[in-house]
Amino acid sequence: MAGASNRPISPHLQIWKWGPAMVVSILHRVSGDGLALVGLAVLVWWLGALAGGEASYAAFTAHASAWYGKVVLIGLTWAFFNHMASGLRHFVLDIGAGYELKNNALWSVLTPLIALALTGATWAYILLR
Repeated sequence: MAGASNRPISPHLQIWKWGPAMVVSILHRVSGDGLALVGLAVLVWWLGALAGGEASYAAFTAHASAWYGKVVLIGLTWAFFNHMASGLRHFVLDIGAGYELKNNALWSVLTPLIALALTGATWAYILLR
């Protein structure tokens, strides 16, 4: 292929305009990575504290109930609900529905808002009971 070496192999980020679907896709990946890395670390720490006895579990709950522990747990809750809502959105797209531009943009905006609402409702229930 003569002359093909100066053409771009794929479109670059300068060509694409940022849209809600791109942001939701990135948030889906970030929330999945956060659940895998931070969620796994908290789970292993919690299980180790359970196995370690009363003193180690008390240390875990002291950190988890401190302000920074609550920030981590609230972040994990948001990551879970965001990843779930985005996954359901992708499931609907996989069955062939929701590709209309207005419908796709609407659900791209609603996905993180639904995650925030579910996170707020969950933590309101936890903290106010």
